[in-house]
Amino acid sequence: MTSALVLAGTRAGGDPLAGLEGKPHKALIEIEGRPLLERVVAALRLAGMERIGVSCDEGPVADLARLLDCEVVPTGAGPSESAGIGFARFGAPLVLTTADHALLRPEWVRELVNGTPDDADLGVALAKRDDIERALPGSRRTYLRFADGEWSGCNLFYLRTSRAEHALATWNNVEKDRKRPWRIVGKLGVSTLVSYALGRLGLGDGIAQLGRRIGIEARLVRASNGLAAVDVDKLQDLEDIRGLLARSSA
Repeated sequence: MTSALVLAGTRAGGDPLAGLEGKPHKALIEIEGRPLLERVVAALRLAGMERIGVSCDEGPVADLARLLDCEVVPTGAGPSESAGIGFARFGAPLVLTTADHALLRPEWVRELVNGTPDDADLGVALAKRDDIERALPGSRRTYLRFADGEWSGCNLFYLRTSRAEHALATWNNVEKDRKRPWRIVGKLGVSTLVSYALGRLGLGDGIAQLGRRIGIEARLVRASNGLAAVDVDKLQDLEDIRGLLARSSA
């Protein structure tokens, strides 16, 4: 049975976007009358996730999680530590995502699970820039530039085996350097850094090499829909998503 964990921790100092929306937490911001957390949980259930945990502090988010028949999981000092606490409870296989993944669809979750090879410990979903801009023109994301194009993360991970736990220990450092990919690649050694600098390193190879560096087999799973990389980081994202959904229902 595959379980899922939704990260919905509280940002230090509060989330300014939640304040603008008059909500105590970003996970409670509503789109089309439904809180972000509810939208994410619904997509996971439709994808076949029978056991769903929500990593959050006690309070209104935890109350909603329980109403949605989810398990409330204590948070850690940051996303990577929170994911580790959840992984210790649920074990593998585990789908990991975030509460601000407003457009999450069950087919994207299944795509990640089915697209992660049987010999892999970890699957990481990313979308190519062309696909994102085609799906939502004007969306501003953070991109990683590699030989095979520019990519953006989808906040979707599949911890397929217990060995994937090793990835959580390095997540914090990778997250700090996510806007400086050369620093991430530099952890793989001089030759790999040179390959990246010369435009010869593909993202899939980079993920695989980073995985082996920490003792696991990690694989890139390309998202077929660029919207999989669109989450709610800022007000413009929220406006873009609301506009997209309004147009699709018109």
